[in-house]
Amino acid sequence: MAEPVQEELSVLAAIFCRPHEWEVLSRSGDYPRAGGTGRPQGPPAFALRLLPTTEPGHPAWAHVWGPETDGTVFRIHTKAEGFMDVDIPLELVFHLPVNYPSCLPGISINSEQLTRAQCVTVKENLLEQAESLLSEPMVHELVLWIQQNLRHILSQPETGSGSEKCTFSTSTTMDDGLWITLLHLDHMRAKTKYVKIVEKWASDLRLTGRLMFMGKIILILLQGDRNNLKEYLILQKTSKVDVDSSGKKCKEKMISVLFETKVQTEHKRFLAFEVKEYSALDELQKEFETAGLKKLFSEFVLALVK
Repeated sequence: MAEPVQEELSVLAAIFCRPHEWEVLSRSGDYPRAGGTGRPQGPPAFALRLLPTTEPGHPAWAHVWGPETDGTVFRIHTKAEGFMDVDIPLELVFHLPVNYPSCLPGISINSEQLTRAQCVTVKENLLEQAESLLSEPMVHELVLWIQQNLRHILSQPETGSGSEKCTFSTSTTMDDGLWITLLHLDHMRAKTKYVKIVEKWASDLRLTGRLMFMGKIILILLQGDRNNLKEYLILQKTSKVDVDSSGKKCKEKMISVLFETKVQTEHKRFLAFEVKEYSALDELQKEFETAGLKKLFSEFVLALVK
């Protein structure tokens, strides 16, 4: 598997880190190829393939096995806003061929709240958007895009002359307002250098918030443009920011996204990015409460202490 694809999968695993949000179904491309055949050697030559089925009593996507699915297949469970501001659960299955991202990924859509025709329409719109992202990792971009545009897609008539098209955001750079993200780091071995790198990234991406230390707990609370937050996470996962047990530079592999949401009216707007150390849990809790994030602290931070 190419390094950019490995890095993209690593970033996706960090973003969709809650239970059942992310699952790798097949990685046939990880195996050595037989000479001249272009196929992986050994049992993994047959990889998971997902095909639509409309048979009663069967899931929307049936599993079939075939050698033509070399590459990586994974599933993401997410939600997107539909009509009346109601969140619609989506199951997105992506197949990244061995030539990805030079070619389009395979995409499957399933939702208990959408009709078969609506799932097909969503898939077609996603593939159309993917064409504008060829040659670069695109899965997270596509997930963000469908979260932003699902309501507009569903507003299209399922049948018609085809002469009119609904206009969507063609990229994820639309003005989303401020977003906030809470990250958890397992450890920092080269703390001084690591902190300087985080401060630089926050400054370069115009992000505000806190890098917080309390005992062994390390949290990064970031606030800013959603795309800049995504770019930060990519940097965090793909740059050599720390050292391993032998002192060799290494990438961050022990990071998780605890929370991500659009900034609400009760949330404090941070004016700068600061590094802060707390000697007790109540000090850390006060920081969150002052920022209007009491519920966030109770749901995600306290679980790290127990």
